[in-house]
Amino acid sequence: MTMSSLASALPPEIRKHFPFESRFLRVNGHRMHYVDEGEGDPVLLLHGNPTWSFLYRKFIPPIVAAGYRVIAPDHIGFGLSERPAREHDFSLENHIANLAEFIRRLDLKRVTVVCQDWGGPTGLACAMLNPAAFKAIVVMNTWAWPEPTAFHSGVFPWRMMHAPVVGPYLFQRRNILVERGLYLSVVHRERFLEEALPAYRFVMQDYDSRLLTRVFPRLIPLRNEDRSAATMRWLEQSLRASKIPALIVWGKEEIVFPAECAQRFKTLLPHAKGPLWVTGSHFLQEDSPEEICGQILAFLQDQDRRRKT
Repeated sequence: MTMSSLASALPPEIRKHFPFESRFLRVNGHRMHYVDEGEGDPVLLLHGNPTWSFLYRKFIPPIVAAGYRVIAPDHIGFGLSERPAREHDFSLENHIANLAEFIRRLDLKRVTVVCQDWGGPTGLACAMLNPAAFKAIVVMNTWAWPEPTAFHSGVFPWRMMHAPVVGPYLFQRRNILVERGLYLSVVHRERFLEEALPAYRFVMQDYDSRLLTRVFPRLIPLRNEDRSAATMRWLEQSLRASKIPALIVWGKEEIVFPAECAQRFKTLLPHAKGPLWVTGSHFLQEDSPEEICGQILAFLQDQDRRRKT
């Protein structure tokens, strides 16, 4: 089944929560799915592993109603975007290049990027590569430095999880990130099981469609020579010099990137507003969408007022 046909086949119980038109754009040889709603300065909503633009379903209407254009893409390999079969296509550098090309193809200016999980390294890198195109940064439950958090060093054994036999079994055969990881990474679990889990399952129906859920965690560098380490070092240094207005929003119950990560972002971006704490584990968009949208809109409206004065 193609991604466009998969989009048209979204069952009613998912479509009622995600009633947005699916759009597709060919980016660096692959079809990228995205939602594009409203008019005004663009707000770019970036997801991580193993989610897709469905994660932001409750963000889109209020931000559009406030007078902004909302764009929510699916990373290549996730959601309703194309699924390349080669692991090489999933390097962090390729994902950054895909997003940068997506922004260029849509000719986006005065962008506010809202990023969480892997949306952080990809979205923040694009902002550092082309700061003139970005109006603001909103950072949520992510990281931008090479070394992992205590969560990653505490998951035993991290390397074994990604070994040639164990990794494919856990991540692709058992679909562990969708079936257990998501559930354990939200606060309001009963609501999540009823409303959201079916949508995350739907786009990862078989072994091959789950490849990126296994590859993405392996991109987290544990040693200086690991894949992605140099890019993450560059990103951290670039953020130290950034003057782009920023907001830090963090989940109080976060388990993957705990409170010290929010404080580290504050050190990197001392001009940032926050951290502002909301009810939420790792996927805080599922736990406190209304409150987070309120914080984002208040921040953006304050930026707009300052620009006019």
